[in-house]
Amino acid sequence: MHEFTQGESLTIAVMVVAYILLTGWLTLKLRSRTNAQFMTAARSMPAVVVGVLLMSEFIGAKSTVGTAQEAFNSGIAAAWSVLGASIGFVLFGLFIVRKIYDSGEYTISAAIAQKYGKSTMMTVSVIMIYALLLVNVGNYVSGAAAISTALRVNLPTAMCIIAAVSTFYYVFGGLKGVAWVTILHSAIKVVGIGIILAVALSLTGGLAPMRESLPPVYFTWDGKLGFATIFAWTFGTVGAIFSTQFIVQAISSTKNASAARASAFYAAAFCFPLGIVLALIGLAAKHLYPDMNSLYALPVFMKGMHPLLAGLVTTSLVASIFVSVSTVALAIASLVVRDFYVPYWNPDPAQELRMTRIFSLVIAVVPLVFVFFIPEILKLSFFTRALRLSIAIVAMVGFYLPWFGSNRGATLGLLGAAVATTVWYVLGNPYGIDNMYVAALAPLLVMVIERLFGWGKPQPAPAASEPTHTVTPV
Repeated sequence: MHEFTQGESLTIAVMVVAYILLTGWLTLKLRSRTNAQFMTAARSMPAVVVGVLLMSEFIGAKSTVGTAQEAFNSGIAAAWSVLGASIGFVLFGLFIVRKIYDSGEYTISAAIAQKYGKSTMMTVSVIMIYALLLVNVGNYVSGAAAISTALRVNLPTAMCIIAAVSTFYYVFGGLKGVAWVTILHSAIKVVGIGIILAVALSLTGGLAPMRESLPPVYFTWDGKLGFATIFAWTFGTVGAIFSTQFIVQAISSTKNASAARASAFYAAAFCFPLGIVLALIGLAAKHLYPDMNSLYALPVFMKGMHPLLAGLVTTSLVASIFVSVSTVALAIASLVVRDFYVPYWNPDPAQELRMTRIFSLVIAVVPLVFVFFIPEILKLSFFTRALRLSIAIVAMVGFYLPWFGSNRGATLGLLGAAVATTVWYVLGNPYGIDNMYVAALAPLLVMVIERLFGWGKPQPAPAASEPTHTVTPV
């Protein structure tokens, strides 16, 4: 397998740095100048731009590298890790988007608070922050694996580069800047993935040699994963889309509820073909390099490319990484500011924007502490989706069965789900039961028990707090 010389690595590094400088300049030019622009782009974004943003958030560094890694291990069925997002975005557009948009809020916790109350809002916020911090742990690791191969740097150095550059994007750009720059990031990413697939199929001689050399199970719809895992993935992905903070924040940036719904349908269309492509890349890596570390199933093909092509592909992976990290960190910052800082400190608009940027800097550093303690990327990804699924379950009850749930039941259900799901994940999913099912059933079980024993009677929940100036449409 071809190894890049120092000169070739320098060429690739120059291309990546040039891209970072270009997008950094664009971020400054398009930066958010008010907190309304930082949090919701002043509700001015076109539906197709938000659709691209939603797609890029769910098919970011983790899904790009992780799907190829899982296909290497389990077969083409790994594509379900992305195909589930297409299903999720369609359902999200049909059943949830309008309800969230009409709430006038840009955090999932504040929208849920309108149905349950403040304690549930705080619980949702804490669980979401926990889940999203883990999401960025996975983003840092998968991103570092992707770029360290071509830049010839070790994983810790690559992670620090990712943290520094991504932080610049969202600290200055906010949602307004990140959304517009993501159009360029996504275009580069799609081109890069296409180049990787072309190189992979060229090296394998097409699909036929892969079918001959790999076990037949690698080409079945459920592969080595099985129906239970695929269903859990899809179920969890749908739930995560329904509740993930950045998804809620992104649709809140559109001009009206109809545009918000259209953005979800655009995202579904953009996700579908990428799942198949990423799985095929993983199969090609298994065919060609069966004994290598599966983490490198996608970036390994850069070593067989001309340096200029490898530079373009590396740039595309860098773009994917920056979108993922920036959007997740922006979502965490929004929760911290909206649910904890603003209600207790009552800042003026200038103070709020300044503190949002300070919190954002801290949020960039925290995942670096945990990056060396995680297992396979895709498993971590679906664990974080399981945590968000429990929030989606409670939200659906609040939106469609408001007479059933109470503030206490929702709060206890969410806390129980977070603890039970984490323990189940750490224990390695005992008895073959995926932690996704634990996340789905735990809050419902607690809410049913409370309902039966009458611990608390459902009643209209008071608003968690008055809407802030940051959510007023411009």
